[in-house]
Amino acid sequence: MESYYRELVCFLNARLGNRQAAEDVVHDAYLRVLERSSETPIGQPRAFLYRTAMNLVIDEHRRNTVRQNESLDVLDNDERFFSPSPQISLDHGLRLDMLQRALAELPEPCRDSFTLRKIEGLSHPEIAERLGISRSLVEKHIVNAMKHCRVRMRQWEAS
Repeated sequence: MESYYRELVCFLNARLGNRQAAEDVVHDAYLRVLERSSETPIGQPRAFLYRTAMNLVIDEHRRNTVRQNESLDVLDNDERFFSPSPQISLDHGLRLDMLQRALAELPEPCRDSFTLRKIEGLSHPEIAERLGISRSLVEKHIVNAMKHCRVRMRQWEAS
C-alpha cells in the first residue's frame, strides 16, 4: 500500500490546496489502515486507502464547521477551555511522557524525521535534505514512527 502514498498526497493536495495538510491526512489514513482490527484482507487496497483518507478529510471539515458555528460567548464562559482540571493536566502530562518514551525507542533517523515534521513543521523535501536521505525514506520513517508511538501508548495505557 505504500506505493499509493505520493499518488494520494497529490490527490488530496489538489482538493485541499495544502500539501502539508494532505501529507498529514495520508499519514493518518495509513495508520488507520495499518491499525485496523479486522483480519479480513482488503480486497481493493487503493480504493480502501482513498476512502479512508476522504473520510478523514470529511470528519475534519465537520469538526471545523462545528467550531466555526460555536458562539464566542460559550467559549469565553466555559472554564474547560482555559483552566483544565488537575486530572486532565495529569493525563496530558502522562501521555506526553509516554510519547517521549516511545520516540526514544526509535532509531535516530526515524525519530528525527518524525520530530522535524510534527514538531518543527518541515516538509518532506526539507527533512530529506536536512537528514541526507530520500524523500520516500522520510515518508516511511514518519509513518513507522506514528505507528510505533500509537502501539506503545496503547500498550502502556492498557497496563
